[in-house]
Amino acid sequence: MALRGRLARPFALLRAMPLRRQLVLLQSAIMLVVMLGATGGAVVIQEAQIREAYKDRMIGVAFSVAQLPTVLDAFDDPDPSATIQPIAELIRTSSDVTYVVVTNVDGIRYSHPNPELIGEPASTPPTAAQTGDVWIGTETGTLGQSWRVKVPIFGPDGEVIGQVSVGTLESELQADLLGSMRTLAVWLVIAAIVGVLLATWAASVVRRRIHGVEPDEIKAMLETRDATLHGIREGIVVVGDDGRIVLCNDAAARLLDVEVDDAVGEPLDGVLDADLAGLLADDGQRLVLAGERVLVAHADPVVVHDRTVGSVVILVDRTETDEALRALAGAQSAAEGLRAQRHEFANTLHTIGGLIELGESDAALAMVRREGDGGAISGVEESGIHDLELAALVLAKRARARELGVRLTVDASGLAAPFAADGADLVTIVGNLVDNALDAAGMQGRVRVTLSSCTGADAMGRIVVEDDGPGVPVAERAAIFELGHSSKGEGRARGYGLTLVRRVVARLGGDVRVDDADLGGARLTVTLPVHARADARVRP
Repeated sequence: MALRGRLARPFALLRAMPLRRQLVLLQSAIMLVVMLGATGGAVVIQEAQIREAYKDRMIGVAFSVAQLPTVLDAFDDPDPSATIQPIAELIRTSSDVTYVVVTNVDGIRYSHPNPELIGEPASTPPTAAQTGDVWIGTETGTLGQSWRVKVPIFGPDGEVIGQVSVGTLESELQADLLGSMRTLAVWLVIAAIVGVLLATWAASVVRRRIHGVEPDEIKAMLETRDATLHGIREGIVVVGDDGRIVLCNDAAARLLDVEVDDAVGEPLDGVLDADLAGLLADDGQRLVLAGERVLVAHADPVVVHDRTVGSVVILVDRTETDEALRALAGAQSAAEGLRAQRHEFANTLHTIGGLIELGESDAALAMVRREGDGGAISGVEESGIHDLELAALVLAKRARARELGVRLTVDASGLAAPFAADGADLVTIVGNLVDNALDAAGMQGRVRVTLSSCTGADAMGRIVVEDDGPGVPVAERAAIFELGHSSKGEGRARGYGLTLVRRVVARLGGDVRVDDADLGGARLTVTLPVHARADARVRP
């Protein structure tokens, strides 16, 4: 707790400062962090560049020494160092490296900045002579820790006869880095001074823009405004000059059926009717719609410093009154419709009566069937389906299949008990499955619908729709039930049928799956609960 108190004290002091001083300090702190980060990155990059430059230089020196014919010939002399040492020292001084050391394969020195060490074993392993490859790294030798390169020396026959080690002390690398950083430090100090001056100027501009009001005062004004706006029963919406909502109270959000946060920033004509433009232009009062809710909207301009910056719209709910008016209008329309139907039905009865008087009973019966349900569901008994809506759908799909040139067969012989679903759900399921099968089968194709069920407790029935189309690849069988997925092309309302089937089947407590059909295409199988009793028909 004591540590937390000590940490909170600086923040409390900062909040107690005037806004202008706070802005200067905060911007200066941010600038300092950015500058330190940039400096750290610059140091890392500069060090890498220095090391890379030294490495390239040392590799070049090492290869030049390793390939000198004089150096190669000297390896056969009784005293190789007599020839190699002067050459190595000359190259070392001219190339600005710390040392150039030539050794044989055993690591015996033939050259060194300290002549007394010539003829002695090197302080580090002759890595390049042992491996035959170039070696780069940092090691500590007789001169100190150095960044070095070791290059093998190959004899006339291609064998390794020694190595050249070229290095630069790490202290020299650090000295070069510090020299580069001095210039950077000067620019950083200049940038810091300019940044503080700009932060002071920016703080002054911000304070003038908010009319010299301190943050606590702004907070109190906002809290008062919010409490006032959200406590008013009428809806208040403030619209900017671009037609977008800039403020919305709770009552307005309720009337518009939106969330306050979602409404702000949205165009007002997206939540009210298209007559909004006239409302704002007239600054008057009129009825508007928000979904199915009827509102009285009154608009007034918002003027700031003699300039109109938007409009305030006050919304009052009058839905209940309008619903009563609509109900009255609906009752009048229903009465007029019933009168028209009575007149039409009377004409039909007169016609049927005339046919009976003429002795044309068959014609009269045909007219009764045409005007009633009989003509629409003729042949239901032949289908073996006891649900009239589903049977009528099957008959309609047969007619559709004939138009498309598809052979559609329906087998309901195994339907021992009706499905525990109403006709609308069955029509949705079977209709979508058959439509997809007809599309997949194409001209001269085949589609087979099989309906089966059993009786007893927890009994289940099946609806199987098969076609001889291209089928559904295994990788796409899960995706075909996703919303919007379709293989039937663009530009049409596709990708919804199977999604709807799956949702209806899931609601009914069933399941739907797809696999390969015996006909060669796809087979979709829907499993649904059925009535426990075989005589529990959906319809007589």
